[in-house]
Amino acid sequence: MRLLEGKVGLVTGAGSGIGRATAIRFARDGARVAVVDWSRESAEETVAAIEAEGGEALCVVADVSDEAQVASMIEETVARFGVLHCASNNAALGAGFHPLTELDRERWDRCVSVTLTGVWLCLKYEIPAMMESGGGSIVNISSLSGMRGEARQAAYAAAKGGVNGLTFSAAAEYAQRGIRINAVAPGGIETPGIARYFEECPEVREATVATHAMRRLGRPEELADAVAYLCSDRSSFVTGHVMVVDGGIQVNPHSM
Repeated sequence: MRLLEGKVGLVTGAGSGIGRATAIRFARDGARVAVVDWSRESAEETVAAIEAEGGEALCVVADVSDEAQVASMIEETVARFGVLHCASNNAALGAGFHPLTELDRERWDRCVSVTLTGVWLCLKYEIPAMMESGGGSIVNISSLSGMRGEARQAAYAAAKGGVNGLTFSAAAEYAQRGIRINAVAPGGIETPGIARYFEECPEVREATVATHAMRRLGRPEELADAVAYLCSDRSSFVTGHVMVVDGGIQVNPHSM
């Protein structure tokens, strides 16, 4: 039996990278999926990929930093599928690569608004929908940056650290009410975001790869597998956990 057979799932930031891979993994594991992204074109591409494999998906356009749009996102999903069982809050936005003292307020605010406040808003509306559906599981996408910091990425690291705190708090609040809430903290993953980073700073690619004990970056599909497991009933006794999926950065003596 597939991990998410008969479930309804929702993935934010599902237009590319980890989010797209997660939405496709949900569908392959038997879920009907709400594919959420701020870009309709990107979301529709993900929906098309799911439907090409025989899955069922709904395209939802939403900016997760806007509460009204998040509320509408959940309403559209439940209106289409009737219930909501699992979600991956993946949408995030960096603030570029700048020393902390050179980071302007606008970049800071936008990063935190999407990456941290957006996760809070998603939790705020996903949890009641899941309670009405008889319970569920939520996986927030954090980052290793949120656990140990990252030079020249203060806003992003701070926002992802906040995602971890939200995960712990929400898990504690709803553990006895049928809702499990966990997070996944990736290391370096081959996404459009990291590709842009390497374009801006090509000299850091080799060093970045070397921080991983496995001496490679991860694939979005490898993160999606972890998310699907945490969303499934096979992780039924797991909540309030940040699963690190980092190719061995934390055990690599040369990673710091």
